[in-house]
Order: sequence, then structure tokens, then C-alpha cells
Amino acid sequence: MKIAVLGASGRAGSQIALEAAARDHEVLALARHPEKIPTAAGITPLAADAGDPAALAPLIAGCNAVVSALHFDVTAETLLSAIRSAGVPRLLVTGGAASLLGPDGQRLIDSPDFPAEWKPMAMGGIVFLDVLKTTTDIDWTFFSPAALIFEGERTGHYRTDTDHLVTDAQGESRISFADYAIAMIDELEAHKHSRARFTAAY
Repeated sequence: MKIAVLGASGRAGSQIALEAAARDHEVLALARHPEKIPTAAGITPLAADAGDPAALAPLIAGCNAVVSALHFDVTAETLLSAIRSAGVPRLLVTGGAASLLGPDGQRLIDSPDFPAEWKPMAMGGIVFLDVLKTTTDIDWTFFSPAALIFEGERTGHYRTDTDHLVTDAQGESRISFADYAIAMIDELEAHKHSRARFTAAY
């Protein structure tokens, strides 16, 4: 496939771009600072401001899918506007974990243990997902990570769920950026969560 990875200079975006290229997908890697995008066969770096839908649309036109690893200061409405103008049928989003349900059935963000300083950024992801849930003309997937996503090894192993936090035997919810990228490109290829959210962790 030909895919556009937005935010390809960041920790998640760079790993997603590398994983997609390693599987022989054609990757347009977009970022405000393209010099920070990883170099590999199959990756074409491009300078782009995803907050400007009129400028972004012609860059992503012709792609089979857009994978967004952007921060949520770029709203769902802004990104969807560019995707519609470009005629791209699919959107996969690096989401947040705050709206996942914990063992008690409560959203993580509503837990008394959720750090207050994280809430403004976390709410951006929740609002983004809420907009996607009302979107029927774009085939979207929102991929919430584990509670902790970290720089670590590429194991190729993970477990998934839809709305519930995935934890291990010790009650921890963790995944490396490299394995998160594997799960994202697995979803791109297998297309199991159409107009839905899912999560993954060890």
C-alpha cells in the first residue's frame, strides 16, 4: 500500500514509518521537521504542517491510508477535512489510553490515580475519538496504546482488546514503541477494527 504517516519524526511515528517500509509499503513520511524523519528504503520524507488541511490534502492524495501519530493539538475535524479533500479512504490514529476502561470498569482518566497534569492532553484524545465515533464517510481506526509506551525492544508479541486496558500478570500495562508500530501495521494490513477503537499491550 501507499501510506502517509503524519508526525513521522516522533517516537511513535518514526517507528510506524520504519515498520511499514520494512514490510514493503510505500511510505510518505510527513513532519514539520523532515530532517528528523528516519531514513530507510521505501520512506519519502516530506515537510508538512498537518494543521493546514488545504496544504496537507494534495500531499496525501493518492494514498491508500493515512496513519496519524500527531499530538491532539491537530483536531479530528482538521485532519478529517484534509483526508476528505484528498480522497483518502482510511485513517488510523495513534490514540491515547485515558479513555480505556480499567479493571473496575472506570475510564482511566476518571481514576483518582490519574495525574491531574496529564488531563488536558488526555482530553484531547478523548474528544478526538468522540468525533471519530460520529464519522461514517471515512474508514477510521483509533489505536489506544498501553498505559505505558516506552523505548524498548521489538519482540513482535502483544495482546489486544477493544475498550479495556490490557494488563499482564503483574497488573502492568506496557508496550514498546517498536511493538506498538507492529500492531499498527498489522491493523493496517488485516483491517480488523473498522470504525472502532482497539488497544494492545504485553
